[in-house]
Amino acid sequence: MSDLGEGAHLALPFLFEFWAMPHQLPPEGDWRSWVIMGGRGAGKTRAGSEWVRAQVEGAKPLDKGRCARMALVGESIDQVREVMVFGDSGILACSPPDRRPDWIAGRKCLRWPNGAEAMVFSAYDPESLRGPQFDGAWVDELAKWKKAQDTWDMLQFGLRLGDDPRVCVTTTPRNVGVLKQLLERESTVVTHAATDANRANLAASFLAEVQARYAGTRLGRQELDGVLMEDAEGALWTSARLERCAVDQPPELGRVVVAVDPPVTGHSGSDACGIVVVGCLADDPQKAVVLEDASVQGVSPLAWAKAAIAARDRWEADRIVAEVNQGGELVAEVLRSVDPLVPVTKVHATKGKAARAEPVAALYEQGRVTHLRGLGALEDQMCLMTTNGFEGKGSPDRVDALVWALTELVLRAPRSGRPTVRTL
Repeated sequence: MSDLGEGAHLALPFLFEFWAMPHQLPPEGDWRSWVIMGGRGAGKTRAGSEWVRAQVEGAKPLDKGRCARMALVGESIDQVREVMVFGDSGILACSPPDRRPDWIAGRKCLRWPNGAEAMVFSAYDPESLRGPQFDGAWVDELAKWKKAQDTWDMLQFGLRLGDDPRVCVTTTPRNVGVLKQLLERESTVVTHAATDANRANLAASFLAEVQARYAGTRLGRQELDGVLMEDAEGALWTSARLERCAVDQPPELGRVVVAVDPPVTGHSGSDACGIVVVGCLADDPQKAVVLEDASVQGVSPLAWAKAAIAARDRWEADRIVAEVNQGGELVAEVLRSVDPLVPVTKVHATKGKAARAEPVAALYEQGRVTHLRGLGALEDQMCLMTTNGFEGKGSPDRVDALVWALTELVLRAPRSGRPTVRTL
């Protein structure tokens, strides 16, 4: 191999722009903050390390780059050192030998051969950012910092060197104010990727395990898909509460019902038909577990009726509870066109959606309802239901069905006696 060929071969692992994934490359244009928002293992740390390299390095090892004084900010000093500096995808691991910076432990600082420096700071100590000034910064896991707003504010005051000081933020999303405000700013650009985008560099057993356990849940969409899961202000349910009530397997069940909230119309643009299955516990009928969200969207009445009957059969449910405000007797008739013997309890809404939902939300506060994992779409709607109504788009059909099921199964159930035990 020629000297040129050998040199190119040795340099290839450090030519990030040739093999990086799209979400790992900085967007073009005029921006102040670049937020890389992704799932666990999506390659965020590598992208942050390579961005720092691109800012401080010149064409040759001793040439100056666009930045000479950078800040590296993480949750703690240890986190910065072990992940951002010395980690497998950290700055030192990404740097070719002739451009690798030295770690000066006493100063908590990286120094490059061209004289550029990057100082380490902890989000536990926002005041440490008062005084120093920078021409760039890399911020890691902003959404999990306990003093996120104070630290972010202090960093902004220090980004005052050079012609165009910028900050790269690598984070798994969380529903926190500092991140939501940052994403709303016109000077912010965002790239996004799920964990699966980086599957070539992840253990297959890791992917199989986390996807089997968390796919379809709110936690999974946050931690694996890198989606910011928001709770409406004044929400009757929150992400944190719903995560605490998650279970992996259904307990021994007593009575089971399928609740149906049918749409007004039956075409592709219609609201969903909410279909939710809930069972009470065999040893305590005042507690329940939400078993399945079988809702369907944009289908005919016959199609949603078949979906409801199929859910009834899967869980051997005792009956179907159906709201009849819109369809009246036709709702029960369409269900019985699929199964003439299906038991149907018809319910009629006389209160608003929020008023009907509040007593059910209280059951969650009392620890009386759990969820099987995989109910993400339903839980999304729940976190947008407030005391003033639904803050999302369209109608909360899944939540309506949930409310009817728990109202029938728990709120209207007698306090004494035990239902027939069934195991699934």
